[in-house]
Amino acid sequence: MKKIKEYILITIGLVFVAAGIEYFLVPNDLAAGGVSGLAIVINYYFPSISVGTFMLAANIILFIVAFILIGPSFGAKTIYASLGLSGIIWVMEKFFPIAKPLTNNLLLELIYGILISGVGMGIVFNQNASTGGTDIIAKILNKFFHFNIGKALLISDLVVTLGALITFGAEKGMYALLGVILNGAVIDEVIQGINTVKEVKIISSKNEEIKKFILDELGRGVTIYYARGGFTNEEKDMLVVLLSRREFIKLREFIKDIDERAFITVSNVHEVFGEGFKSFD
Repeated sequence: MKKIKEYILITIGLVFVAAGIEYFLVPNDLAAGGVSGLAIVINYYFPSISVGTFMLAANIILFIVAFILIGPSFGAKTIYASLGLSGIIWVMEKFFPIAKPLTNNLLLELIYGILISGVGMGIVFNQNASTGGTDIIAKILNKFFHFNIGKALLISDLVVTLGALITFGAEKGMYALLGVILNGAVIDEVIQGINTVKEVKIISSKNEEIKKFILDELGRGVTIYYARGGFTNEEKDMLVVLLSRREFIKLREFIKDIDERAFITVSNVHEVFGEGFKSFD
């Protein structure tokens, strides 16, 4: 069931990525990096080669090259995501085409295209998958030229953006470069947002009731620290618990009802591994 859930989430993410590319970036010739950006440039010179078809062919070739040069280090989820994205775009082109841009505002189209596709990419990456493409090129550059992965990705995306500038002119080339920068930021924010949990520290005169609520009602573990007030020198227990946003709201309301004088601090934690949270695999 876990694997099925992962592939369902990857597929949902791919639909978002495909929609952002097909309905916002492609109609406006915004080649914002990646194999999809290269496909937009190629489609301009060879209209008979659709974006989806080129992406499918390019990803298959890249996987073969990567297998030969760096070995079978790409997992099944990445292969599924890479080929699945190309397939979904092909289906959209074939059965749900768009004749012209939705608006006449290039910046608006870029922002929405990047937001929608970036959300999708964040979902895919969060399932430990990748859409291939320039990721594969980056790994090849990393192995043979010792570039780190981040720089290698930037180089490959800049080459695509340069192609957009030459093909579509300076304005759209600069918009494409802006898209590359925004895309990375959106993906990071989505991944952090999905994984963020609340670390809650509580000092209260009703610690036993609060602990029981956390253990029995929320089903979470709780850690107890012994603390001493710097002003009063009074010793008290401090409860520390990690919760989802929804669980934190329930806990906050419970504490409000039983002890309005409780002292609570809340911090965001971006990655938690262990029972009840993310696994290490």
